[in-house]
Amino acid sequence: MTSTTYERTASRGATTAEALRSDPAFQAFTLLRVAFTVAPIAFGLDKFFNVMVNWEQYLAPWVNRLMPGTAHSFMLFVGVVEILAGVVVAIRPRYGAYLVAAWLGGIIFNLLTFSGWYDVALRDFGLLLGALTLGRLASKYD
Repeated sequence: MTSTTYERTASRGATTAEALRSDPAFQAFTLLRVAFTVAPIAFGLDKFFNVMVNWEQYLAPWVNRLMPGTAHSFMLFVGVVEILAGVVVAIRPRYGAYLVAAWLGGIIFNLLTFSGWYDVALRDFGLLLGALTLGRLASKYD
């Protein structure tokens, strides 16, 4: 490769990177990728410490009866899954986004079957739509 060819290739790469940074769809992809990496990891870690909230209060009694152990031990499992989901989004958002969306679907189902948490279920539905949007954007940018 001659230096002239290399310079053209390098400048084309810089132009492509610059074009991506100014592309609103790529910016949305980046924001959603960061959000769906950080939030599941943060919420997953908090399942171990209950600093933000006592997570066990959101667990429907029927789920607690189905799962072995205590509600606390199940929430520790949930925390591990959420941390792993955030890591998968960071590494491969094309797959991680759908993992997070499925996980949020399970959370929504749990909340809708447990009277009193409909507002949280609605919020999580909005997050599920955001995760699906990330998955679609990742099909182009991942």
